[in-house]
Amino acid sequence: MKKTILVFALLIFAILLLFQVSKYAVISGNLKTEIVIGIVAVVFLIIGIYINKKSLNKNKLASTEINHKKISELEISEREYEVLHAISEGLSNKEIADKLFLSESTIKTHVSSLLVKLNAKRRTQALQIAKEYQII
Repeated sequence: MKKTILVFALLIFAILLLFQVSKYAVISGNLKTEIVIGIVAVVFLIIGIYINKKSLNKNKLASTEINHKKISELEISEREYEVLHAISEGLSNKEIADKLFLSESTIKTHVSSLLVKLNAKRRTQALQIAKEYQII
């Protein structure tokens, strides 16, 4: 957090300095207004590209692998894991039943078992816990 604040403070200081130098150059008559505007635009373009690349690199670091050890610790069966994955896709019990060729009551049983194993009250809470455990 401190690093981010420092970077933005330096960025604001650099932009302020750029504006002051450009203002001085225009007032003293050494540079034309069009050249100053062009330089400011190029600097903002470079800063924008830099910030964009930094933000794209953070998204790549966020992707993690599935923690199979935690799945076995929670004693989640393969079928329950398939149901959990289908829930994460936003499917209803009926849609999951059609997808896995099971009855809707069987899916309800698997969902209930998942809620108990993940210590959750709702499907959405189960998904949040599963993401924290890195199992989906």
